Amino acid sequence: MAILATVLVLVAATFQNYGISWDEEIQNTYGKKILSFYLSGFEDRSVFVHFNLYLYGGSFDLIAAMANAVSPFGEYETRHLLGGLVGLLGLAGVWRLGRLFGGPRVGFLALLLMVVTPAYYGHMFINPKDIPFACGMTWSLYLMCRAMETLPRVPLRTALGLGSVLGITLGTRIVGLLAGLYLAAALVLYLVLVARQGAGRRGVARTMGDLALSFLPMLPVMYLAMAAFWPWAWQEPLNPIRAATVFSNFPWPGSVLVNGEMIKATDLPSYYLPLFLGTQLPELVLAGIASAALIVSARLLKGGLLKGGFGDLSQPAMLKLVLLVLAALFPLAYFMAARPLALNGMRHFLFMLPPLTVIAALALDRVGAWAATAWPRLRWALAVPLGVTVAFQVWTMGRLHPQEYIFYNQFVGGVAGAEGRFELDYWGTSLAEATDMLESKLKAENGGRLGGRYKVFVCANPTSALYFLPPNFVQTENRRDADFFIALTLSDCDKSSDGKQIVEVSRFGAPLAVVKDRRDLVGRPVARIGKPVN
Repeated sequence: MAILATVLVLVAATFQNYGISWDEEIQNTYGKKILSFYLSGFEDRSVFVHFNLYLYGGSFDLIAAMANAVSPFGEYETRHLLGGLVGLLGLAGVWRLGRLFGGPRVGFLALLLMVVTPAYYGHMFINPKDIPFACGMTWSLYLMCRAMETLPRVPLRTALGLGSVLGITLGTRIVGLLAGLYLAAALVLYLVLVARQGAGRRGVARTMGDLALSFLPMLPVMYLAMAAFWPWAWQEPLNPIRAATVFSNFPWPGSVLVNGEMIKATDLPSYYLPLFLGTQLPELVLAGIASAALIVSARLLKGGLLKGGFGDLSQPAMLKLVLLVLAALFPLAYFMAARPLALNGMRHFLFMLPPLTVIAALALDRVGAWAATAWPRLRWALAVPLGVTVAFQVWTMGRLHPQEYIFYNQFVGGVAGAEGRFELDYWGTSLAEATDMLESKLKAENGGRLGGRYKVFVCANPTSALYFLPPNFVQTENRRDADFFIALTLSDCDKSSDGKQIVEVSRFGAPLAVVKDRRDLVGRPVARIGKPVN
């Protein structure tokens, strides 16, 4: 509770520090259009032609649009506050999931590890799609695990709760269908276990009937929750299936920087996702995952899956473990086998991190318990490296703030080692800091005032910069007319125009964004140092 309270304070104190991510503008508009669709009595149908956003549910965007109607903050600041709170809700789900599997200590460890995972924490404020989806998948997993404890008859409250959460999750990304796949696999295993215990065909059939009756109330609630946030889903019955089909072969023509090489997003290698998990997760989490692999291997060698190795587990514990492992590893296995489109690191797979972190916490707890038994006098010895590692991670995140999401671990030399090998600020949020530094320089240049009217060219999403600049800064589409050139270093965008560099936003020596002064060059042909590679 102390950790959750601390994160709540951090969210309240820092949400206004974060810049606008590349996709936020169109998703902010999408939320407004969903709200307008409902408020107009279904007359305003522009929501169905807003880029390809109708293929997504709009749960976060619709709630953000409603919040902005009453919020005292700016519209993007409001979104960032809401994102931080949704991320906090996801952290609470990790805590509850950890407690469910290993008691209070595992719940504490899982929560602690998740908080110091920058790939999750940094995205909380700026990623209005993947963090809400990860939150929904975490709570869906928790409720499914609770349902396993009461099979074959699940309490109505649990079934309705699961239907609501899963519906909202599907109303964020249709990939939430994976949760249904995990649940189906666990129920099939349950029927197999029932049959192994001696139930005849009639007994298995009766159990199947009990399961169907238990989960039947979940379905209408799930559909209504999904449809409320996703108007396109209920325009035609098969639309959600169409969306799932599109996303399995999404036509994005860009390329991604992978270990120093630009690779088309449609041709990513099978090691892509494992590589990013291995380089963007904190070392402590990776140590927990490695420990879990060793523990499982040792138990399997001891006597197989159901006899000897895991035969000491109760039936509910076995079913819950299957759900946890599927949630953590099935997306990874699917990606390596099918190699679907993945954009910019592992942001589309953030929903894997909560179950992976719970597994890491379980393993670290077992290692600690074993060490305390083997060396009683050193029972607290593991707390020292744990504390030091967490402290170092917190310090690193503090140095990165508010760009925590660009974190890379020491296996690649941190952010400095990742420069030129992996994409850093692909969301473009560092432009907010760059514009603030530009404004400060101009005020210092003009005796505390900004001076006249300036034209700026932005090599990134213009809104990510212009939103934070005063009204006397206007956008130009022509580089030669620009007084200032504002650019990300992503894909060498900063090299696509000349000018005197007066601002650089960097972390650990790795540049993220620059501002170039072109006032002495306005009207002249632009001397491009390089051409953006993506």
